[in-house]
Amino acid sequence: MPIRPENRDRYPKDWPDISRRIRFGRAGGRCECQGECGRGTHDGRCPNLHGETAYGTGSKVILTTAHLNHTPEDCADNNLKAMCQGCHLHYDREHHAETRRANLEAARGQTALQFGGSR
Repeated sequence: MPIRPENRDRYPKDWPDISRRIRFGRAGGRCECQGECGRGTHDGRCPNLHGETAYGTGSKVILTTAHLNHTPEDCADNNLKAMCQGCHLHYDREHHAETRRANLEAARGQTALQFGGSR
């Protein structure tokens, strides 16, 4: 998954090498998700392989590296997992929802400040 520009500075300079080592070294190009994504679409390890056709959707699999604690600065091997884009997006769904809520709240507060009102 692409790194959002506002988060780029949170990743170490050697992130591309770390990510590649996890995805293709340790994981062998296969999604490492064992169901923790919560999709409920596979028993055991996800069968998706980088560059191949994804089961169920027919899309091309892009293998990503997920931070299990959602902290880009924490690049310990036990905090990283190679995940296909489907598992990664589903794994991060709650984190994305929280980020979206926080951004909306910040935007509302900024609007109230601009117009001299309070929330």
